[in-house]
Amino acid sequence: MDSARVQLLREVLANTGWVDRTRGFARSLRRSTDTGDGLLLVGTPTHEPWHLAAHLDDEARITGITTLSPTLVRWSPPLGAPAHLSIGLDRLEGARRGETLFVVAPDDPTEGLLERLADARRSGATLLTIDNGTSELGGLAHDQLIVPERALITPAQSTMALVSATTLGLTDIDFTLPDMSFDTVQHLVSAAAGDTFDSSASAKQPRAGLRDRLARLLDGIQGAPPSREW
Repeated sequence: MDSARVQLLREVLANTGWVDRTRGFARSLRRSTDTGDGLLLVGTPTHEPWHLAAHLDDEARITGITTLSPTLVRWSPPLGAPAHLSIGLDRLEGARRGETLFVVAPDDPTEGLLERLADARRSGATLLTIDNGTSELGGLAHDQLIVPERALITPAQSTMALVSATTLGLTDIDFTLPDMSFDTVQHLVSAAAGDTFDSSASAKQPRAGLRDRLARLLDGIQGAPPSREW
């Protein structure tokens, strides 16, 4: 997603809480990694965050912040894959202090991954997660960004209706935030990671008539990855 689209998306979402929340998470991401190859990005068996990896890599190149360039950790790297796409889960076993495990889990992260993450945290690594709030990741993460499952949300007036977090037993999820896809949240986080964290943008009021433009924007949000081939 280019900078103009990111700015439009931020303007539309300015009063929703998502801009501030993703910027706060991006600050944690920026602060957590000490070494140039210490950002380890991993998904679930059914979701590989290659697109986020590509955008973070691009932010690192544009801003010169080398610690934003991720190592994509894969569940089953294919034979003959390029070196940067051939790194398996064993890499997590060597995670240490100064490194960050960035987990993107829209679905079940599996017990095996949770165990590896717990071991890495005990070794001093920082754990950041974007997940749906239904797994044990929250108990492990140093910073967690929850994207509620769409199935839990009932749309109303083209945004969303409030649901009872108490009834669902998910008291740590803020259901007052508008429904948002994992792809959109990842775009906001990767863009914010390269920001200078000027808070003025989040204070802007959304312009009238932008809701339809947001819908069109989200329809095309999966643009071609920049820079390195992922």
